[in-house]
Amino acid sequence: MEKKRSATAETAAPPVREEAPLPADRFMNREIGWLRFNQRVLELAEDTTLPLLERALFLSIFSSNLDEFFMVRVAGLKRRLATGVAVSSRWSPRAQLNEISAVTHELMERHARCFHSSVAPALAEAGIRIVRWNDLTGTEAQRMHRFFRRAIYPVLTPLAVDPSHPFPYISGRSLNLAVTVRDPHTGRQTFARIKVPPVLPRFIELDGQRFVPVEDVISAHLPQLFEGMEIQEHHAFRVTRNADLEVDEDETDDLVKSLEQELLRRRFGPLVRLEVEETISEEILGILREELGAVEEEVYRVPGPLDLAGLSQLHKLDRPELKYPPMVPVEPRALAQNDFFEVLRRRELLVHHPYESFATTTERFIGLAAADPRVVAIKQTLYRTSGDSPIVEALIEAARAGKEVVVLVEIKARFDEQNNIRWARKLEEAGCHVVYGVVGLKTHCKLALVVRQEDDGSLRRYCHIGTGNYNPSTARIYEDFGLFSADQEVGEDLSDLFNHLTGFSRKKHYRRLLVAPHALREALMRQIQHEINNHAQGLPARIRIKTNSLVDEEIVDALYTASRAGVPIDLWVRGSCVLRPGVEGLSETIRVRSILGRFLEHSRVFVFENGGEPQVWIGSADLMPRNLDRRVEALIRVVDPGQRARLVGLMDLAMADSTSTWHLNPDGSWTRFTHDEEGTRLLDLQSTLRGDRHLRVVDG
Repeated sequence: MEKKRSATAETAAPPVREEAPLPADRFMNREIGWLRFNQRVLELAEDTTLPLLERALFLSIFSSNLDEFFMVRVAGLKRRLATGVAVSSRWSPRAQLNEISAVTHELMERHARCFHSSVAPALAEAGIRIVRWNDLTGTEAQRMHRFFRRAIYPVLTPLAVDPSHPFPYISGRSLNLAVTVRDPHTGRQTFARIKVPPVLPRFIELDGQRFVPVEDVISAHLPQLFEGMEIQEHHAFRVTRNADLEVDEDETDDLVKSLEQELLRRRFGPLVRLEVEETISEEILGILREELGAVEEEVYRVPGPLDLAGLSQLHKLDRPELKYPPMVPVEPRALAQNDFFEVLRRRELLVHHPYESFATTTERFIGLAAADPRVVAIKQTLYRTSGDSPIVEALIEAARAGKEVVVLVEIKARFDEQNNIRWARKLEEAGCHVVYGVVGLKTHCKLALVVRQEDDGSLRRYCHIGTGNYNPSTARIYEDFGLFSADQEVGEDLSDLFNHLTGFSRKKHYRRLLVAPHALREALMRQIQHEINNHAQGLPARIRIKTNSLVDEEIVDALYTASRAGVPIDLWVRGSCVLRPGVEGLSETIRVRSILGRFLEHSRVFVFENGGEPQVWIGSADLMPRNLDRRVEALIRVVDPGQRARLVGLMDLAMADSTSTWHLNPDGSWTRFTHDEEGTRLLDLQSTLRGDRHLRVVDG
């Protein structure tokens, strides 16, 4: 086991002087970059070579992604516009909002076109039909009449708008019907709103894999809801609201209580988008705009049905021929018929999810620790976990068994706040020590520390450092790495870091960890500078990075400087990237690739050539200001030569011209490459990894 660092940036020479200032237009817009990522998701839905229900699922993911983008990113820009706070010196909030509106309108129209012109007809050919009310057979209509009376009518609440009934509050992401009715006796016309209850399925299943949108069933029964009235018109609409939370941790005495109050207020955040069916009348749209305070750029007219995130419902159908072949994750060879702790005493174990089983590695590690009478303590961070988490249950059992259990629950994890509060309380009730992290920072690192008494009476620390959450549900579809270690230095690092998280500590430097916010940024900058210096001295120099987002301008500038010095740089970015690759005199040696597919590429990997002895890091941090400056993040240095070679090989495979990827162009557009010049299909990285010799994954 390597104990000592090889030559690194700590001994780096002084920075190389720039010959010319970096150009002012060197950064692309982060928000548009994210929208281009979602466009790549849409391109998967448009790809007719993919299994049909997977294409429908990608349409659903596009919609869900866009909802969160508006709820957080667009909402943030609108808040800055309202308060006069500048976002950056390059783009004003108004300019960004205008461009976001233009790009989003284009993408939403393309999304609707993909559904109506491609996916829906293909589904129909496969016997799966989403039909409107007028397409129902007489038998189906009768069945829906009975279903309405039994399961829908009791939970509906029509809300009229008149002098004694103010316009009702429209909650975020709810599907609604705007209805106008006329009293035949007085001739008076009234507006009413009906909320589609979220407890109902998005599409109601008829016989033979035929589905009807739930709002169609409600619309067909409006005469029963407004008995004696004439139904003039009705249209579906949907509102997206600001869902970001603002809790001043310095001013609150009870963070959990304050957060719960904010969660209640989240439903009433300002409007950021109004979606309406394109058939809506100008009169009804005018009422909605006036009452909701929506300006023209916030209105999105699309063909119905709205809220195609509900297409994920179709993916649950038992139609295996229309999905990716089922994949059975494997157990790492080293663990087969071997004691987990004994394996770690011999060497570190690197696992790659979802190709290698999360259940037989990470879940098993925590479960064994909870049940082992020799384990005296377990410490773990939880950022996001599932509603039925076996890991949380194992921690509870460990506490009940008398072990020292410390759990850092990040209750500020966006959109998982309520779930994490619930788990935190359950853990506390079981006797676990629950802490909520460091004031002013989110704790995003993925760490587990198990303290075990060995045969000789000594205490040994067994550790897990991951790139992904301790979430069994997402571990089946998120690509992530985890490193298990019983190395003394790693154990000391995790002990020190947990002491920092649960107590008071200003520790900055660790043995094999790089930790944000105090040291990670400067360490990465030193590593980049070290590659520049090595290149200048004729030593092997190269930078390879895999990240979800690259938007930190200081890091981008350092990469530009390295490229100007001639250092080859390969960047594998799933989402938003503000760096412009391939620009003459700026980034000629930089290539940026993106891979989207069956699994969500989620791991973060950093490879620095280091004069021919690569330094390789994995961990939780993306290259964003929030990760480097406002979160507790951790990267661990991989020391095993075979594991380093495996990670370097993965990076090289992703960047190879023979691999199917998207290439980022200097203007911010992405070009997808799926075939070579002879028309031969390029290698699919995720399919290739299923057959990797390390993994032996079996398609069932």
